[in-house]
Amino acid sequence: MQRNRLSLRWRLALLYGGLLAVVSALLLALAIWLVDRAIVATASFAPGTVVRVRTSTGDDVVVSADDLLATLRDQATDALLRTGGVIFGLLVLAGAAIGYVVAARALRPVAQITATARRLSTETLTSRIELTGPRDELWELAATFDDMLARLDRAFDSQRRFVANASHELRTPLAVMRTEVDVALADPAADAGELRAMGERIRAATERADRLVDSLLLLARTEAQVRSQLDIGEEADLAGIVPAALSALAEEISAGDLRIDTELRPALAVGDPRLLERMVGNLVENAVRHNIDGGWARVQTLTGRAGVELCVDNSGPAVDPLTAAELFDPFRRGGAARASGRGAGLGLSIVSAVVAAHHGTIRAEPREGGGMRVLVRLPSQ
Repeated sequence: MQRNRLSLRWRLALLYGGLLAVVSALLLALAIWLVDRAIVATASFAPGTVVRVRTSTGDDVVVSADDLLATLRDQATDALLRTGGVIFGLLVLAGAAIGYVVAARALRPVAQITATARRLSTETLTSRIELTGPRDELWELAATFDDMLARLDRAFDSQRRFVANASHELRTPLAVMRTEVDVALADPAADAGELRAMGERIRAATERADRLVDSLLLLARTEAQVRSQLDIGEEADLAGIVPAALSALAEEISAGDLRIDTELRPALAVGDPRLLERMVGNLVENAVRHNIDGGWARVQTLTGRAGVELCVDNSGPAVDPLTAAELFDPFRRGGAARASGRGAGLGLSIVSAVVAAHHGTIRAEPREGGGMRVLVRLPSQ
């Protein structure tokens, strides 16, 4: 069983009292020593000297100077000890009391932090300490605690939005499948062709749900690697990944009558080749799908002083510069103008997580006249 311990306030008060007791004892000892030295220095006699001393009864007594000096020293020491002892005790008590009050005042911000922490839950992360007063160490502690609460609040809010959006995206194909089955069951005269069409639509809906689940799992694994380290550290040339990514989108490029320009120079990065392939594929896919008929897209790779670079530009609808950074949030498609309906809005989120896992940077900028420019920088080998 855990034993009850004195509170920090009492421990600080006792510490202050103890320190004052030590200092007072040292000062008392120093005072006794100084008085003793002063008596010795003042009342100095030649050896063998005798002095006549009148006692309190009026009698004269002859004593040696050495005995007289010893008596004076003893009396001075006793007087100092009696008076100093009383003062010593009063100082220790006063110091402990003052220490208790000062400790209470000094620990008041800690009490505020404790009270705020006790009120917190996942639903009340909006509480803040907002400590006032001098900007000392306790103020910095309270400010740091407030910053931590703000980050937690944003993280929980982002998690709630993510769960809500993921539920919505998964609910859509399930609703399609349920509707198709209900329609087929409600029509007892449905022929084989209608049932086959229903099956194809259900299959398409299941494929959409399957892609969404795969994307969610990939995003979760990649974000987990951001917090730890990559499992694989192999070389991968980004320039060699681009042609395969464009080949996989050949039908969509042809259907949109898009012009594709490439400027591929060696760009060797170290990391997980599968994640890097997914990063390049998602960026190229984003440039192709969020485009306009007869538009264009350009992919560049190179090795610079800061590492390897991958730049993807494309034409397309205009994008608000204020919301460009939000495109890397899960389930953000950039508004109706950029939404094609063929994705769940996780492509750029996965790209951002892959870049972070490889200790790189990513920046998205709207282009004048429409479209986007996405620049990825990764450490070179």
